[in-house]
Amino acid sequence: MHEIGLMQSALDAVARVAREHNLERVGRIVLRVGLLSGAAPEALQFAFDALRAGTVAADATLEIEIVPARFQCQICKAEFELAQFEFDCAQCGGQLALRSGSTELVLATVEGEGPAEPPNLAGAEQAGVFTGPHAHS
Repeated sequence: MHEIGLMQSALDAVARVAREHNLERVGRIVLRVGLLSGAAPEALQFAFDALRAGTVAADATLEIEIVPARFQCQICKAEFELAQFEFDCAQCGGQLALRSGSTELVLATVEGEGPAEPPNLAGAEQAGVFTGPHAHS
């Protein structure tokens, strides 16, 4: 289950963002996951729930956005953008072939609370980016 390592890297990146922007706690995290990343969203959520205790993200919610991949039917040539693997064409039943997709695993958003004044989170978008199914930052 490589999702534990991926989520640990994500939480390390969240901690860096929180430090850089003087956040006392993080309330919301958005993780963008490419369909071809090899990471299962349910396993990422499980890993998040297991690892977040005692971190700045202990009370945060995790939102996982799936980045779809493009498939094309080998018979009718119809193209589809899908957020899950499909093997049969919805139009003719032919076999689908992968055209393009993403292996990204990106920390897209970190929202939290800091001291008296809210911090400027402009630089937090996509901070701590890590890509590929086994990449760790």
